[in-house]
Amino acid sequence: MWRDLGRIGLDPGSGGYRRYAWTGADRDCREWFRAQAEARGLTHETDRNGNQWAWLGDPLAGDAVVTGSHLDSVPDGGAFDGPLGVVSSFAALDELRRRGAEFTKPFAITNFGDEEGARFGLACVGSRLAAGQLTVEGAHRLRDGDGVSLPQAMEAAGHDPDALGPDPERLARIGAFVELHVEQGRALDLSGDPVGVASAIWPHGRWRFDFRGEANHAGTTRLADRRDPMPTYAETVLAARREAELAGGLATFGKVAVEPNGVNAIPSLVRGWLDSRAADQATLDTVVAGVERAAREHAERAGIDLTVVRESFTPVVEFQHALRDELCRLLGRSGPGPSGRAVPVLGTGAGHDAGILSASVPTAMLFVRNPTGISHSPAEHAAEDDCAAGVRALADVLEGLACS
Repeated sequence: MWRDLGRIGLDPGSGGYRRYAWTGADRDCREWFRAQAEARGLTHETDRNGNQWAWLGDPLAGDAVVTGSHLDSVPDGGAFDGPLGVVSSFAALDELRRRGAEFTKPFAITNFGDEEGARFGLACVGSRLAAGQLTVEGAHRLRDGDGVSLPQAMEAAGHDPDALGPDPERLARIGAFVELHVEQGRALDLSGDPVGVASAIWPHGRWRFDFRGEANHAGTTRLADRRDPMPTYAETVLAARREAELAGGLATFGKVAVEPNGVNAIPSLVRGWLDSRAADQATLDTVVAGVERAAREHAERAGIDLTVVRESFTPVVEFQHALRDELCRLLGRSGPGPSGRAVPVLGTGAGHDAGILSASVPTAMLFVRNPTGISHSPAEHAAEDDCAAGVRALADVLEGLACS
């Protein structure tokens, strides 16, 4: 499975993956998912929001146990973020069948669409729509860098955009959702454990900073006469690093757009996107407020107009304690770690579909050790033995939740 999937969307130049929503690579990933489902005798369906489901048992019976993740990527992303969870879900089902486990509840594997938000700028679009956290109107307003709307992209890919919308009936039939994911940090590497259980997802969001100045000739305009938004943006980037260090949070300007974007032209607009996260809401508020305050002070001194827009926000997600504790119990009994050793429980600064669904469905997460902590990069990695340990752990969890 890993070899077959690994060929899809791989860029030979960067060595990373470019699996963006509703593109050819996304289509091929979806076909791969369908083939894996049908090869196992599972019933495949695509819901109204473009999420894929592979069902064992009656989907309408209720109290279903669901696992899975996503297959799309960030620009030049790694092989493991998302796909490890989907591949491990199919592999865990294979392991349960090898054990002779009998399912007593409906079971499904899912591939949520557009989790990374690489094309349209909003993460977890498929799960947000299903959970009612993204309105139909909001989804229709999403545009990619070429001005193509989400409905246009979906229609071109053969999916009906008019069907978009909340799916409470489907979510009400799910009794538990467990997502396996490569860890996007080094906590497990430092503790010496191959697998851990998630406690919570940090609050996080994305803010767009628009710095507007005046375009002019780079070779004839005196420095004193310029309204150049680029230095103000640069000062704000430095301020973000400073504020994050002072407060103990995270702040990153990782995307920027410049107009008119000419080598010999002073910009008229510099647009930068701030990603900020923290272990608690108060710290996050402190970081973002500090960055915006510094940006406004620099903009005022330079005669630059500044607009700040919060484009997305997810509050802290505490995974359901009862389900989390049940995972710990199941893995403590027969998990991948040494006998008698408690499975580690850790928080994460990365967002996931499980976090979005947690408001509607009991959710939990498993993390697989990432020896370097690198993620969203071609250098992202997990050792084969650890991936196998993750499959066994997921199988143990699913057996405890869904089997007799």
